[in-house]
Amino acid sequence: MDTLLFFGNLGTGEVIILAIAVLLLFGGKKIPELMKGLGKGIKNFKEGVKGIEDDIEGNDTPKKD
Repeated sequence: MDTLLFFGNLGTGEVIILAIAVLLLFGGKKIPELMKGLGKGIKNFKEGVKGIEDDIEGNDTPKKD
């Protein structure tokens, strides 16, 4: 996978500049909290997609972790 989803052709320099900008905007203490929330959102989204796929395939038994 040569490019990140919607980031296009970002090089290392651009990624570093973006990371510094995020650090300056949100501060070091707020970033872990933001990432935790983002992770929970992605997990919920994946669970929802999996549930829809199971409904489409006709699997009525939910998968237990």
